[in-house]
Amino acid sequence: MKITKITSHVLQYDLPEQLGYSQQYYSKRTAHLVEVETDSGITGWGECFGPGNVALANKAIVEQVIQPMILGDNPMNRDVIWHKVYNLLRDHGQKGMPMQSLSGVDIALWDIAGKVANLPIHMLIGGRYREDVPVYGYGMMLRPEPTDSLLARFKDEAAAIKNMGFVATKMKVGLGPKDDIRLAQAVRDGVGDDFKFMVDANHCYTTSDAFYVGRALEELDAYWFEEPIAPEDIEGYHELRTGLKVNISGGEAEFNRWGWRNLLEVRGLDIAQPEVCALGGISEYLRVLALCHAHFTPVVNHVWGSAIAIAANLQLLAAMPPLPGGLHPWEPMLEFDTTDNKFRDELLKTPLDIQGQVKANNGRVSIPSGVGLGVEPDEDFIRRYKIA
Repeated sequence: MKITKITSHVLQYDLPEQLGYSQQYYSKRTAHLVEVETDSGITGWGECFGPGNVALANKAIVEQVIQPMILGDNPMNRDVIWHKVYNLLRDHGQKGMPMQSLSGVDIALWDIAGKVANLPIHMLIGGRYREDVPVYGYGMMLRPEPTDSLLARFKDEAAAIKNMGFVATKMKVGLGPKDDIRLAQAVRDGVGDDFKFMVDANHCYTTSDAFYVGRALEELDAYWFEEPIAPEDIEGYHELRTGLKVNISGGEAEFNRWGWRNLLEVRGLDIAQPEVCALGGISEYLRVLALCHAHFTPVVNHVWGSAIAIAANLQLLAAMPPLPGGLHPWEPMLEFDTTDNKFRDELLKTPLDIQGQVKANNGRVSIPSGVGLGVEPDEDFIRRYKIA
């Protein structure tokens, strides 16, 4: 079997309302899918992390840089292919967009491998530890509106996510330390005292401001404080983890095993959040997961993208060993973005229906049992929303 073609599909549509986080507002939803074709007629699908113009740049890397390196290769040699591409791109970036692009290709190769073996990916990895996983609902995005309006909306939206059946919820911050604490208080008021909520800063604080906000989050009993400071400030993560009671999480902007090694060795995280569509795909994710567990750091995958990304993460969550084990082990959750996303809800021929499952199954969703990723994209849908 040989790889005959690799195609990037960049999809986009206008959101019904502007959304934002601590770094920017955006009004378009983007997804970057990767299709790998073979001479046997088997096709694999993957996804690259990165929105908007980043997706367009990654398309060029996938099709014009990576594709010529591996055309004619056997797709079953996915680890050989991974190291071949990484070694040839090492001089041009061990992090960032080259790794995002390689991620989409690698996930597609795993999808092919599952179809060849007639097995879901979690069985190729080592087996299914769990039949379903709990899901937390991510919402409370920033919008360009007065703070008082945001406070009321955050409270109502948090309550709505709880009522949808999710086991926890996560909010954005980024207005500044004092107003961010007010937003967190509004979310706590919305969900009540006995419901988990998490706070995502997208690295907007200095270390001192992160301590200021973190101490307030301790009082509000937030479950974790995500990406409080710049991902490059590894020592700062260690300071926050040792100085705050709230769990410090992060890692979505870290790449490959070597970057993760540095972060884990300083004990910078209570909870690791690798992004499989960015750090190097499933092949590299498994090495990062092993590193996290070697440092006794539990993992809750970062998930952002289309139904392809969600399916990949469900496969990985199924195969994640319990840490540390026992009758009631610490359990990972699936991250689910509750905002408008056609590429999550309408991309597949048979939708995953995460929200429906959450409502019907006490906040849990089943692992897809089909071969490979266990899902099939609707190619007519892809053509309808493809911009590049």
